[in-house]
Amino acid sequence: MRYLAGVDLGTSGTKTVLFDEDGHAVASALKEYPMYQPQNGWAEQDPNDWYQAAIETIRKVMTESGVDKDDVVGLGISGQMHGLVMLDQDDNVLRRSIIWCDQRTAAECVEIERRVGGRQRLVEITANPALTGFTASKILWVRNHEPDIFAKCTKIMLPKDYVRYMLTGDFATDVSDASGMQLLDVKNRCWSNEILKKLEIDPALLGKMYESCEATGHIGKKCAELTGLSEKCIVVGGAGDNAAAAVGTGVVKENTAFTTLGTSGVVFAHTDKLHIDPKGRVQTFCCAVPGAWHVMAVTQGAGLSLKWFRDNFCQDIKEQAKNEDVDAYSIMDKMAEKVPIGANKLLYLPYLMGERTPHLDPDCRGVFFGLSAMHDKAALIRSVEEGVIYSQRDGYEILKGMGIDVSDMAACGGGGTSKLWRQMMADTYNCPVKTVQNKEGPALGAAILAGVGAGVYGSVQEGCKKVISCNPSQSPIPENVKEYEKYYQMYKQLYPVLKPLYKNLADL
Repeated sequence: MRYLAGVDLGTSGTKTVLFDEDGHAVASALKEYPMYQPQNGWAEQDPNDWYQAAIETIRKVMTESGVDKDDVVGLGISGQMHGLVMLDQDDNVLRRSIIWCDQRTAAECVEIERRVGGRQRLVEITANPALTGFTASKILWVRNHEPDIFAKCTKIMLPKDYVRYMLTGDFATDVSDASGMQLLDVKNRCWSNEILKKLEIDPALLGKMYESCEATGHIGKKCAELTGLSEKCIVVGGAGDNAAAAVGTGVVKENTAFTTLGTSGVVFAHTDKLHIDPKGRVQTFCCAVPGAWHVMAVTQGAGLSLKWFRDNFCQDIKEQAKNEDVDAYSIMDKMAEKVPIGANKLLYLPYLMGERTPHLDPDCRGVFFGLSAMHDKAALIRSVEEGVIYSQRDGYEILKGMGIDVSDMAACGGGGTSKLWRQMMADTYNCPVKTVQNKEGPALGAAILAGVGAGVYGSVQEGCKKVISCNPSQSPIPENVKEYEKYYQMYKQLYPVLKPLYKNLADL
């Protein structure tokens, strides 16, 4: 039996799962690490935390599984997108990584569109407008505000590609993750010489481009010793977190879609044709399937909203969960289930880290609307969960408006394991929502990509067909659909009213 490792480098932690070639998980390990917020709207992480987490979790799954190292034939990495890693000539990290949810680069976004010749030209090449979350604006921010650091930079990488570099010594990236840098010609799946020239970014700073399932190299000698893997184990291009989740959910062909509720929330649709939203409300990237793309709507603070509420206001629930040896989120779900739809007329806007879809507004912030003395902790939990789903509905409607079929919908991510959240999704979208039997999502997707690169599977689609099975769907409940619709329509009215006030708040 051959085995494949999937490393999922997330925002809250890195999870490594070892699978057999039939897709069965034989061992898994998780290592968490912090996020730093030195100023309001900023978000950074230490790349060494990612590398150490990868080493530790790979070593743990190898030890616990007892699998012979020579039987692990491939490794793939799924990574949080957009983060900026800068190395000097000695491969030292120059500063903490500015990660995907950081909102400091509004001025650099204006600079990018000016340099390129306007938003329309930028969208024609990169398929997206300039966004604060993307990597290009972070590069310019460091150049503008930390010129001494920028002058020392010899390599620019994304989070998962830094871990790959440390594991293998190969300076590489893949088309799905690179799509979120805003330096890629998305149609032609290569670095854009025009963008790089106009932004004055040296192409030598960027890694070699691969498709997600292509082999980029092998585990290096030092890391083989540290992890227990063989130097023969190949490492593939891998993918951005959502592109990998698509593979791990079987969303690898036309007319398939998923919603993931992780730290961020995403409505993601596979497409064999290039679709671009001229308004830039959703993002179009190369996907992990060679020659295809995906379109996705992104909520910055989806699962992050519930985690924020749990960590700041639910210490009693966390203690209860510890004493009962259960997940705190499961207790929160049970509390929310007892609250009626609409959370007793309480609405939540999940803009804790600004927002991408559909507002493209780095200044907007979270809101509880309708809060009264009657509301208790359970009502607030329910309103947070509903507000996150309403934000996903915004993206769902945009994709439908672009002519993309999103009716074959799967749910994944940590929030996707919640039956309550999935039912909210089915009722708010008014379409069935299914899950796959394997819950590993991005890690499984990364492993399938590794399997293609190692010759275990003939294609991404073949790998998915072999290892992925779906559970029965949760169907929308007609009376719930009508009730959620009333609150969603009010939810949509809140942002336009608050938009100028958000700007005023940011300027204080």
